[in-house]
Amino acid sequence: MKFRLLIRYDLMQIQQKKFNKTNGWTCLRGDDVPPEQVNLVFVFSSTGILSDAGVFNSIQKTYPNAYILLNSTAGEICDSQVEDETISLTAIRFESTVIKPFSTSIDNSSDSYSVGKRLANGLDHNNLVYVLVISDGLKINGSDLVSGLRDTLPEKVIITGGLAGDGDRFQKTLVGLNEIPLEGRVVALGFYGRNLSVTYGSFGGWDPFGPERLITKAEANVLFELDDQPALDVYKKYLGEYAKDLPGSGLLFPLSISNEGDNNSLVRTILSVNEEDKSLTFAGNMPLGSYARLMKANFERLIEGASNAAHSSQGSDMESPELALLISCVGRKLVLGQRIEEEIEAIKEIYGNSTVLTGFYSYGEISPSGEFIKCELHNQTMTITTLSERNAE
Repeated sequence: MKFRLLIRYDLMQIQQKKFNKTNGWTCLRGDDVPPEQVNLVFVFSSTGILSDAGVFNSIQKTYPNAYILLNSTAGEICDSQVEDETISLTAIRFESTVIKPFSTSIDNSSDSYSVGKRLANGLDHNNLVYVLVISDGLKINGSDLVSGLRDTLPEKVIITGGLAGDGDRFQKTLVGLNEIPLEGRVVALGFYGRNLSVTYGSFGGWDPFGPERLITKAEANVLFELDDQPALDVYKKYLGEYAKDLPGSGLLFPLSISNEGDNNSLVRTILSVNEEDKSLTFAGNMPLGSYARLMKANFERLIEGASNAAHSSQGSDMESPELALLISCVGRKLVLGQRIEEEIEAIKEIYGNSTVLTGFYSYGEISPSGEFIKCELHNQTMTITTLSERNAE
């Protein structure tokens, strides 16, 4: 007797809405989704809007039985649109997937590794398929957070997520789970269930320039010397007229770091500069002995990178996913400017209209960068996580 495996998609029900101060709430899709049956709500917005307690209270009243995850952004993604000072809301009813959350706080970035372990230990590891982590974007060392998660969770569990943003202000970021969002909050959502399909993709699109330089002095995410020269002096030399606008202009010129003989590289973005000791602080660790090279923007390659992330996230069955969570870097948004929606449109062209697109612009992206490459903190990438429920009979 022959058995045939039947895969049925579209088991999730998704409602997508957006809010702006001029028009209020607009429902883009899913008018018929029963709010009381929703399991999970993503709320992406600005720090100003999320600071208003009425926003959370209103959303909680609408979706009384859901886990509500809120975080501030450097721009909101809703369908194929990218906007600021809006709310991008995506409400999901899973048919069989179970969600178990855990949240904690951080005051000092030196505690980031232990926070990652605390999050991982706070989740039930039995039948755990996927972990989504959303963190404060300024008080965390993203590299150490990811290491703590990776070292504690079962090896086959997929980890993706991102660091909350605050536009180009870099003053405070907010994250909350079933609460008014706060500074210093880190949230992990554990997803459980054999019917859940999770895929991911992460690509950049920046062009390297100048010579590779050895990291000769660094501590965690603080870079002091390249080729035994003060890091800030090296940076200023290559940035030319852009140097006077540091650290903001550093978003346009990230660093690529790699080990000798290793084809895989990570991109790091400057968060701050120290004129006294000539150091640069980055969003992720700068390993001593690694090689660093400056990068600059290439408009077409940035958009191509978003398209590559979507291609990479497509499963082997090539079906369009039900939901795609897009987390892209604030640096890409600043570079692309008025062309920013082109990277979202490139993704939509691959998935088609049936896939719901949501997400935000971040201070760091968390994802594996390939099937056999461990999860890392990335900067300046478009990172995509897709979620679908399917029945195998």
